[in-house]
Formats: sequence, structure tokens, C-alpha cells
Amino acid sequence: MVFFCRRVIKYIDMGIGKGVHIRKLVIIYCSLVLFILSACNAYAGQSVIRILYLNDFHGFAEPYKSFGSDELLGGISYLAAKADKLRDEKPSLLLAAGDMIEGNIWANLFQGQSVIDLMNEMRFDAMVVGNHEFDFGQDVLKKRISEAKFPVLGANVEGLNALKPYVIKEVAGIKIAVIGVVTDETPISTNPRNVAGLRFLSPEKTVCKYIGELRRKADIIIVLSHIGYHADRILAEKVKGIDLIVGGHSHTEILSPVVVGKTIIVQAWEHTKALGVLDLTVEDRNIVKFEGRLELIKPDGEDSHVRAIVAKYEENIDRHLNTVIGNTCTDLDGENLNRRETNLGDLITDIIRDASGADIAIINGGSIRTNIAKGEVRVRDIYTALPFDNYIVAVRLTGKQIREALEHGVSATEEGPGRFPQVSGIRFAYSGQAKAGSRVQDISIAGKPAEPQREYIVATNDFLAAGGDGYKVFEEAVKSSRDFSITGGVMKGKKIVYNDSGRQLRDSVINYIKEKKNICPSSGRRITEVQ
Repeated sequence: MVFFCRRVIKYIDMGIGKGVHIRKLVIIYCSLVLFILSACNAYAGQSVIRILYLNDFHGFAEPYKSFGSDELLGGISYLAAKADKLRDEKPSLLLAAGDMIEGNIWANLFQGQSVIDLMNEMRFDAMVVGNHEFDFGQDVLKKRISEAKFPVLGANVEGLNALKPYVIKEVAGIKIAVIGVVTDETPISTNPRNVAGLRFLSPEKTVCKYIGELRRKADIIIVLSHIGYHADRILAEKVKGIDLIVGGHSHTEILSPVVVGKTIIVQAWEHTKALGVLDLTVEDRNIVKFEGRLELIKPDGEDSHVRAIVAKYEENIDRHLNTVIGNTCTDLDGENLNRRETNLGDLITDIIRDASGADIAIINGGSIRTNIAKGEVRVRDIYTALPFDNYIVAVRLTGKQIREALEHGVSATEEGPGRFPQVSGIRFAYSGQAKAGSRVQDISIAGKPAEPQREYIVATNDFLAAGGDGYKVFEEAVKSSRDFSITGGVMKGKKIVYNDSGRQLRDSVINYIKEKKNICPSSGRRITEVQ
């Protein structure tokens, strides 16, 4: 082809004047043909594309220390700089696997607007909605989606038209379809009123529905998932045709890609402590090779534009949040609440029980989101550990109902869900090896065996009282009262003996620490796992 074009141009040049315009046309034509041929040759060969991913950011914009560690990890400005460097090396997509806009006070005070500003600056290609994206209610979520300069996905959510089921991106000539699915347990992992009128369909059935359609339109199919690692594995086993699952929800640190069948599964821990990197070699519309890793994020080289966004929002909250309210003589463990009793769980349930005058207190470990380091305790620490706008509710439950609540709390300990109970005023043992529903043993209240028919006053948060995290025993007990009603989100009824909706739980914790000045909670005496 090159030889032919050169010969034609030579003969035209031998003419006089009139060949000038024809010469230009021939050059343009030959250039186009050569471009098309080179593109086709490149496509027929191998292409390497890079998938960058993170999940469960929860608004942790600044670096912080994990429980029991002195090493700073995370920081969105440092992650942004790393992402830019990696994108410069290869054609890339940057994906977010949910739970981005809620969690840390840096996000919560602005109902996630601060996070969307960051993500726009970082040029994300797509995000799947997580269960905690619903925590501010549907109106706020719609506003955040409208502000995003990238598609927000949720193929299995019915009733929220702002969410798209999928998006198709072209990278280095490769067409990539990204389907977004969120856990169908979202109605019990956010306050039920936040998802009123919505339906959350089976992720498995939803992905099956779109696979056939998208195989005709795309070369690679990615499921951007917020259903958890265990559920991702099941999805890969049951649904054929998924090339890659980029996951979130379970905060799993997958150091190198996992393969189930022919599906690659990745997930990048939490809170920007790591950025996932996956390089895919594609040949003839198939992935023929892959290499993946997690890049730990440390305070070393940052993106100045992202840093400016972080600083802008920090200025608005620093004065109030940096107020010192007391001291703790030990680290308060907010990272293991979904697996065992912790001293922070004990502290907060003690405060709940004391404030309500209840016999016992039961909350879900997932309502507490991070640890508090030994030393000075600031308002910021409490807002970060207790990011949800929960308040205290106390209801009457029988000993039998309390057992049912605890059975539910320890029903999936092997998966580490947020339902794991933290308690006060009660002791119990359980076996994680026993069948779910028959795990709890030896319940005692005030030093005496719990009586199945006796009523006790049980304090919790409004999230569980509404049936959150699947604690139906609270919801059913409250609704069993004939004069039960919800007015303006406030519960009233015979079974409810305490309900302070005008005071958030975190305020009770702040006031308690201010009063005590020095705290030193221990743990290990209330919940015992037996083998």
C-alpha cells in the first residue's frame, strides 16, 4: 500500500500544476487507509489495558493509623497521585465499587458532596452505588448522582431512575462493559425508611439478564459489585461470561487476583489504604493474561488539586471537631466489631444502657466504623467512629426474643457482617461451628440466667429498632403494640419505653467522655466464643 501511494504521487508530480490538488487528496486518502490498517493490525494483536479500582472509601480523606499500628496509611490525595502515575503508563479505567460518600465526618457533614468533588477531579470512569450511599435518603442521593461527572450504576435497583444499569467504555480499541450491582440486603443495611419504594433485585439474576445483551456489544464484561467477596465468588460460580468482578462491601484485602472458573475477582481493602491495579492482556476479544496487585497508599507524593479539595472542606469543620473532650488510656478497637466483642463496643453499649435506664443494650457492630487511638479524644474521633445519625431507643423484649436477636447477630460470624452484636448488661456464649439459629448458649442478665417469658428493657439504636441489619425481632416487638406509629420518623408505642430522637447517640458519647475526662475500657467478659 505504501509503495502504491508513493508511485501515484510521483506520477502526479510529473504533471503540471493541475496535479497539486489531486496530490493532496491522494495523500489524505493514503494516510486514512494506513491509519485504518495500523489500527486493525493493532487490534488483531495484543492490547494491554489497566483497571484501577478502590472500594469502601467511606469518606476517609486523610491518612490514619489502623488499630494496633503506628503506620499511617491512606489519604485520598496520595492515592490520586498514584492513580495518575499508573494511568500514564497504560490505557486505563478508574472504578469505584461503592460506599464512597458516607462514613467519615469529612464526608458526612456535607452529605457526600465533598466526595463527589474529589471523584470528579480524579476523573473516575464509573461507580456502583453501595448500600451506604442511601444513608442520607433518596433525595440527597439523586443530587449527588446529578453532580457526578461519571455514571453511577445500579442495575438491580428498581425505582431510582438516576442509576444506570451499565456503561460501555472503549479503551485502546477494546470495548468494555461495566455492569453495576449492589447487595440485595441494602434495605436492612441502611435505615429502611431510606429505601422506601425501591426494590433490590437478585444480583445474580440481574447480571444474567444483561450478559447476553452486552456480549454482542462489548469485548470484555466487568461486574462492578458491592455485594461482598463471598457473594462475588458465588456470582462467579453461577453466572458464566463474566470476565472480571471488581468488588466491595466486605472490605476484603485481596492482595492478588482470585480466579473462580474463568472469572477474575479483585477487591482493594478499604478507606484508601490501598489502590487496586489489574493489567489485562487482550487478544482477539479475549483476556489471555493478567497481572494484579494492591498498591499500599502512604503519605508520599500527593495530587495538589485533590489536596486543595480536601483542605477546603477540612477548614469548615476543624474548629469544632478538633475540640479535645478527654483522654483514653488505651486504643479503642473499632476494627474488629464485626467479629468479636471489643472495648469500644463495650464502652458505647454501656453509655446507651446508662442513658436509657435499660436492663441491657444490644447494637450492631457495623454501627461503629473505626477505632480511636490511645491519648487525647477529640470530637472528630467520635464523629468518625459513629458516623450515622442514630439515636437511642429502648423497647421491651422477652428473654426468648433476646435470644432470637443474639442468634441473628451471630448467625454469620464466618463472614464478618455488621450485624455482629456488641452488648452491655448481658453475657452469653456462642459456637460459630454450630448451625445458624442454634449457636447461642448460657445467656445471663444481671448475673442470672435469662428467663424466656420475662420481659426486659433492651436499649438499642433506631436503626435496629426499625429492623435494620435484619434484626426483625426488634421491629416485630415494636409493631406488635396496637398503638404503634411512626410520625416524622419518631417511633411511639407501648413496647417503646425510651425514645430520644432529638439527641444523637454520638452526643451522648461526647458528653460521657467530657464528664469522665479519662476513660480506660477493657473487653472480653461479655461474649465468649466456644469451640
